[in-house]
Amino acid sequence: MKRASSLAVRTTALCLAVAGVMAVVAGGIAVRLVATASRELTQQTLADQADVVAAQLVDARVLAPRLKEILEGQGVSVVRQGASGGLVGDDQAAVQAARRAGIGRVTAARPLHGSARVNGSVLLVEGRAIEGRRAIALVGEVATAKGTGRRLISNVVFALGIGLLVASGAGWLLARRLAGPLRRTAAVASAMSHGRRDLRVPPEGPRELVEVGESINALANALAHSEARQREFLLSVSHELRTPLTAVTGFAESLADGVVTGDEVPEVGRVIGQEAGRLNRLVSDLLDLARLGADDFRLDLVDVDLTVLVAESATVWRSRCAAAGVTFSVDAPAHPVPVHTDPRRLRQVVDGLAENALRVTPAGAPIVLALHAIPGAAVLEVRDGGPGLSEEDYQAAFARGVLHSRYAGVRPVGTGVGLALAHGLVTRMGGTIEAGPAREGGARFTVTLPLAAPREPITQPLRVG
Repeated sequence: MKRASSLAVRTTALCLAVAGVMAVVAGGIAVRLVATASRELTQQTLADQADVVAAQLVDARVLAPRLKEILEGQGVSVVRQGASGGLVGDDQAAVQAARRAGIGRVTAARPLHGSARVNGSVLLVEGRAIEGRRAIALVGEVATAKGTGRRLISNVVFALGIGLLVASGAGWLLARRLAGPLRRTAAVASAMSHGRRDLRVPPEGPRELVEVGESINALANALAHSEARQREFLLSVSHELRTPLTAVTGFAESLADGVVTGDEVPEVGRVIGQEAGRLNRLVSDLLDLARLGADDFRLDLVDVDLTVLVAESATVWRSRCAAAGVTFSVDAPAHPVPVHTDPRRLRQVVDGLAENALRVTPAGAPIVLALHAIPGAAVLEVRDGGPGLSEEDYQAAFARGVLHSRYAGVRPVGTGVGLALAHGLVTRMGGTIEAGPAREGGARFTVTLPLAAPREPITQPLRVG
């Protein structure tokens, strides 16, 4: 692959190109102005000379040799018209120019101010009438066609060349000024791509480069924070995996070594099954959480009556809460509340929220599963009478592993995956989930889903649990 040119080369080339275009334009305008000014000056000088010559010839029929010599020394040719209309002159090109410019039409009231192209050259012609229907014409070249004009144009071109050199130098200096901070920014970004998180871009250079550096620094800070949280999450998940694995391994070895025998075997089998179930749920949650970001994550969306789903879920959690000494109640309407969603995933969210509530709710405190409709939406709530969370914790409740890291060792905690998974599932189903304080004294988790358009029949949810 062809390697791209550096910023310094591109900036220098761009400045040189811009300066070149400007030089060409300015040079064209300058040459045009010089040519126009030279022509006007030459024409005026020739007109003044013609006036002088005509005045002298009023009394003299023949041009004085000395005057002719002076004019020819200045590059001016003299053409005379006789009474018969014939033209006489030493320079045939000047004679042709005078004829083409219209010397025959000259009168005392109408002098000739003209020009004619002869043999590829433009010749200026100034004609004056003299006595006896005779006329005289002075013919000369434009000053720019002579040595002085050429030198003037050469000086203009030379000045433009100096301007190009200055522009290329300025472009190189500008490129260095721009490329220096950019190279340092690129070096920091490259180091970040190889795992460095301790480098920062110094705020220097033009404002735009400073903004780029600040963005790189903000990205570095975000990556460092995200990776720190990821390490903490992996540590907590490793701990959650290790606990049931240790139990399963220990009891399995006891069975294999014959340490556990007789009536103890069924109890050991139940413990192994429970711990294996914990491992299975954790792995399933982790897999679901990983799949949420994929485009092919599947949702089976159908019309669901949330009143029926809440009733089915309540059957399971009423018995589990009773076994733990926790009061369970349902607050739901008798009429259908239809939504268009995935019933299995929604039941997974409700069960996960209920399990979190049961984990922290002490015996005798309530857990409430509530459902109600608001204009255009259905609202599901899981409220508990547990210890609740701080306002800061409510804001970060759905960040993966945050509550687990804050409350591990303080109160019963889960794997740190459940709330993040619930948030991802509800979002993919087109709803929202929020956390806040409950009037029962603990936490309230609220799931809001858009109501389905009226349609018959309403598909009942899959039975889960």
